[in-house]
Amino acid sequence: MKLGYTIVYVPDVKASLQFFSGVFGFAVKFLHESGTYGELATGETTLAFAVHELGASNFHGGYIAASESEKPLGMELGLVTEDVEAAHARAIKAGALELAEPTKKPWGQVVSYVRCPDGTLVELCTPIGA
Repeated sequence: MKLGYTIVYVPDVKASLQFFSGVFGFAVKFLHESGTYGELATGETTLAFAVHELGASNFHGGYIAASESEKPLGMELGLVTEDVEAAHARAIKAGALELAEPTKKPWGQVVSYVRCPDGTLVELCTPIGA
């Protein structure tokens, strides 16, 4: 078994694809003609977005929408980069909310946290041991 993809339920798939491709440089791999589902090329594991209505149809008991929650959800997307400061600044300029500025951790990794306009919690970090 392997992790194939992560799907984030969002209000506007196209807007999330544009944010992540424009700010973090991922190429759009697929966008369904309905606009309800899209994917980014992020390496071996695909990062995908689907509209809340699709999520509602999959989970009859409902779920907590990151875009509607006051606080970020208890999960994050970890994006590895050599330049956390630049990625962090681009995200803030594009409308993300700063949750934690870039900080060097005791083990040497630089880490920051932003909440994207669609509610997604993103950790920006240097590779461990870099």
